Amino acid sequence: MDITIQSQSLPIQGATIHYRDAGNPTAPSVLFLHGASFSSQTWQDIGSLTLLAENGYRAVAIDLPGYGQSQEISGSPEAFLRELIEQLNLQKPILVSPSMSGNYSLPFLGKHPDMLKGFVAVAPVGISRLSSQLQRIELPILAIWGSNDNIVPVAQADKLLQAMPTGQRVILAEAGHACYMNKTDEFHHHLLEFIRANS
Repeated sequence: MDITIQSQSLPIQGATIHYRDAGNPTAPSVLFLHGASFSSQTWQDIGSLTLLAENGYRAVAIDLPGYGQSQEISGSPEAFLRELIEQLNLQKPILVSPSMSGNYSLPFLGKHPDMLKGFVAVAPVGISRLSSQLQRIELPILAIWGSNDNIVPVAQADKLLQAMPTGQRVILAEAGHACYMNKTDEFHHHLLEFIRANS
């Protein structure tokens, strides 16, 4: 199967936001955010977008405001994500959120869990700060961490799952903070399994 990854942009909060889009536009969707050292290009480079498109999903990776090819925004991160999902016409996507993108995903999750089908937490920041907003949210969660994460320790995965007990925890042995870069095949295996179970 020949997968085309389209590079596109759309206006949100007065800024031009860049994203990459692969797969059938009407298929169940997965939305990838990224960490501070990365961009939407990362998910293309390690094959995540192609893998999901080949398995029948729509995979969208965005450049968060001020990163990659996206401009800065003036509004709130939570409102930004809400508008992005609406503009992209993503019907209850599964949201993949590593590291710094927790500043976007966790506030959004606290206010709009009904807009998602599932949440893949890849050592996102902000769990301690926002855990009270996440109490009693019943949404399928995959908390996936590298065992050697010295930026967001594995203990934060437990804290997240205390707040949101509908989740499962996966620790990738000998992987660091960006565990999807160190153990890409294992990461993809668990990601695909979770998406299949919840889409």
